[in-house]
Amino acid sequence: MLVSGNDFYAAPRLNPDNTQLAWLEWHHPNMPWDGTELWVGRCAADGSIAEKKKVAGGETESICQPGWSPDGVLYFVSDRSGWWNLSRVAGDPLGASAAIETVYPLAAEFGSAQWSFRPSRYAFASAQRLICSYSRDGSASLAAVDLSTLAVTPIATEFTEIGSLCADVGHVYFVGASPTHFPAIIKLAPASGQVALLKAANTQEVGSYNGYLSIAQPIEFPTENGFTAFGLFHPPANRDFASPAGELPPLIVRSHGGPTSAFSSALDWGVQYWTSRGFAVLNVNYGGSTGYGRAYRERLRGKWGVVDVEDCINGAKHLAASGKVDGKRMAIRGGSAGGYTTLCALTFHNVFKTGASYYGVSDLEALAKDTHKFESRYLDGMIGPYPARRDLYVERSPVHFADRVAVPVAFFQGAEDAIVPPNQAEAMVEALKGRGVPVQYLLFDGEQHGFRRAQTVKRTLDAELYFYSIFLTGTRLSFTVEGG
Repeated sequence: MLVSGNDFYAAPRLNPDNTQLAWLEWHHPNMPWDGTELWVGRCAADGSIAEKKKVAGGETESICQPGWSPDGVLYFVSDRSGWWNLSRVAGDPLGASAAIETVYPLAAEFGSAQWSFRPSRYAFASAQRLICSYSRDGSASLAAVDLSTLAVTPIATEFTEIGSLCADVGHVYFVGASPTHFPAIIKLAPASGQVALLKAANTQEVGSYNGYLSIAQPIEFPTENGFTAFGLFHPPANRDFASPAGELPPLIVRSHGGPTSAFSSALDWGVQYWTSRGFAVLNVNYGGSTGYGRAYRERLRGKWGVVDVEDCINGAKHLAASGKVDGKRMAIRGGSAGGYTTLCALTFHNVFKTGASYYGVSDLEALAKDTHKFESRYLDGMIGPYPARRDLYVERSPVHFADRVAVPVAFFQGAEDAIVPPNQAEAMVEALKGRGVPVQYLLFDGEQHGFRRAQTVKRTLDAELYFYSIFLTGTRLSFTVEGG
């Protein structure tokens, strides 16, 4: 046992000569994107930590991705400026004169919400050169930093989603994707620009789909309290069909999960399924999403079920007012936390004509009472402490207000979902059925939180399309869905 006493520890990193160890730690009710601390300890001869010191971080600073350069300088990503930017410690981290220096100040994100271990948005090509990726407006970029002068050189790339970065003297390796590329392991030579695809997640030739792919268009739109929100708009695209003159497309608004996640502009068959069939799609990166700075993430503090819903609604209204979609034919869909946003929009507002919830939360109390340690205090920041603010948990739980839902709703649920059990969806389904509101409910044996089986994904998409053909577009389809 090296260190103990805090709620969470992560990212232990030894320096090149194994004399110092850096790590992250944080405590309830913080999530790692709220507040973390960067510590460094000196390694004794027996491997224990002889002394330790907090180098950076605190209650209102999120730190991630600590790492040592080949010459023993400690680097990390911090949002003390309001953006997750690259920083480093000048001098011995355990010394009295150690100081924090920003390596690449930029209104962009060099980090993301730490839902998993070992994120990698920067790597050392040598002791003098660092390669990094950052995201801005839903799109990623690459750059090289001279660590002596801190001069920055952009690296041209067509990839708009970049992660798992590694580097050597002549090459950069990363997992990349774009609006016309599936995720793949990429080898890039910055000097020549030569790109090699080492391993692809999908072997389909995307070029054969030219004329069918809808490319994401970043948009900004006004939302509540004078703020601006963001999204990615996908217009319909199908080279074989054209809409009738003067007809605007129906809109599907997608609310992501997390809710700290964010949609990217990378190729997503889940979007293309809809746009190739005549629907417009808006992927909303509502307040609380990562990729737009700390202040934007914190818009959701105490406001989950409010800010996210308002942003989805205002994004849809913006597109309708701009003449890009039919404001009378708009639906909303989402999974998990996005399913919660979807159900709140359909329960507490009258904007969307229908919607679909994939394993969505309908009862916040149940979520607060039964979850794992990492997320056990997550709702403190997004709703309020439980049970002290039980009133808010009840007030924002769609299951208690199913009598307000006046539009058809589709529910898709995994029978073995331990995070959002089937009874959350089934309580809503029974309440709607009892009032005669059209409802579709499909329960899948063997599926958990997030569908994994290809046949399940296909079945749900086809069923959702059929549901919309009845209750959104008014053009009832006739086709056989595999499996009945």
